[in-house]
Amino acid sequence: MSTPIRFFYRGAVQEVSNVAPMQTVLQHLREDLHCTGTKEGCAEGDCGACTVVIGSLENGKLEMKAVNACIQFTPTLDGKALFTVEDLAQGSQLHPVQQALVECHGSQCGFCTPGFAMSLWGMYLKTATCPSRRDIDDTLSGNLCRCTGYRPIVDAARRMSELPRVDFDREALAATLRGLQREAGTVYSAQGQTFHAPRSVDELVAARAAHPQAVLLAGSTDVGLWVTKQMRELTDIIYLGHVEELKNVREQGGLLEIGAGVSLNDAYAAICARYPELSEMWQRFASLPIRNAGTLGGNVANGSPIGDSMPWLIALNAAIVLRGASGERAMPLEDFYLGYQQKDLQPGEFVQALRIPLPRAGLAFRTYKLAKRFDQDISAVCAAFAVALDGDIVRGARIAFGGMAATPKRAALAEAALKGRAWDEAAVKEAMAALARDYAPLSDMRASSAYRMQAAQNLLRRFWLETRRENPLPAEALNVFAQASA
Repeated sequence: MSTPIRFFYRGAVQEVSNVAPMQTVLQHLREDLHCTGTKEGCAEGDCGACTVVIGSLENGKLEMKAVNACIQFTPTLDGKALFTVEDLAQGSQLHPVQQALVECHGSQCGFCTPGFAMSLWGMYLKTATCPSRRDIDDTLSGNLCRCTGYRPIVDAARRMSELPRVDFDREALAATLRGLQREAGTVYSAQGQTFHAPRSVDELVAARAAHPQAVLLAGSTDVGLWVTKQMRELTDIIYLGHVEELKNVREQGGLLEIGAGVSLNDAYAAICARYPELSEMWQRFASLPIRNAGTLGGNVANGSPIGDSMPWLIALNAAIVLRGASGERAMPLEDFYLGYQQKDLQPGEFVQALRIPLPRAGLAFRTYKLAKRFDQDISAVCAAFAVALDGDIVRGARIAFGGMAATPKRAALAEAALKGRAWDEAAVKEAMAALARDYAPLSDMRASSAYRMQAAQNLLRRFWLETRRENPLPAEALNVFAQASA
């Protein structure tokens, strides 16, 4: 029996029972609810014209996050609240976000403006003080203005905090959402497609066993593009977004365990609190709406050779925890990837968590991302280095790259060239030369093979320059972004 989708929108609970499960939230807004303020620009989560804010209960607490409506499926709204640009003004009274955009001339052609307004509203809800330029840039990292009117939009981001404060009754919204929560998993079916939404790990195991060919859906930042760009017809989906057990973050036995359902932004916040060296990677990983929706578990399960999370996870010797009908098993993450888009995942299994060793004394650690743009771009090369030092002697080294092979891969020969050696230029030069035997990178639209190799070698040298005893990078420099984004 199909269970209707229930969500809060425009002051009332909406109930949906006849739309295709793979219909996007953007399509539902424009075609069914006739709310056309939210625009379609790219249909792949890049331009931000479709930005909306989703309200949900996370461990009983109301969370408001900006996401891309163009790649989220309508059934994922069940039990949540949807806010669009139509919600900002109260009658003829503009919201401070809108008023600031007007006063600062933050709109040119206007097509992208609703998306900018919703991203700014997402920031407005989190702070009553004037945001820093870094906070503004991070908030707007997923919004593109083709008229290049960024300066007045940044001015508006500052101006909105100076206007009289306008908020809404958050407790009333939380109470409404509590009334929409379901105790057990649901199944929504329409137009020959089925959307399974388990509420517990046990229900997820059962759903996976019963529907082994179903597509697992977490943040929809990848699967959404299968539908909007590749035009794939998906008949069965199992949605992980309601499984609270997959959203836990905890320390235990010297490990930081992050559930597969933890959003990328929350996961990076937890990790950067322990490893501030990852702060720039956090900032540069996609855009804020993508980080709000996507999950670290989904990024790892995707296993892209150019994914930015896997190199540093492998360098830190992280383990992946898998779960299936036969129970739980764990393995080093580097062993999970067997070949291009091939993983050691048995039928009926899914990623349950990641376990990351906590920092230890003597560990020098850095990550580097090379891409054509600072924000929201796919890496040409992503590098991660973790070297265990005993004074000036390398007791162990773990080096991993993305973009250099068919999978995220360690540099075994370069590691061997360093182990037991003094942490000096001679050893680093030998390791740099060994990288040419560890990898045979391809040339593609992002970079040539020669560029990738030279960049990888130079990043190793940069790592040494930053971590050698006579020129350490001050710890306070690493904490700037982590503190600003906490």
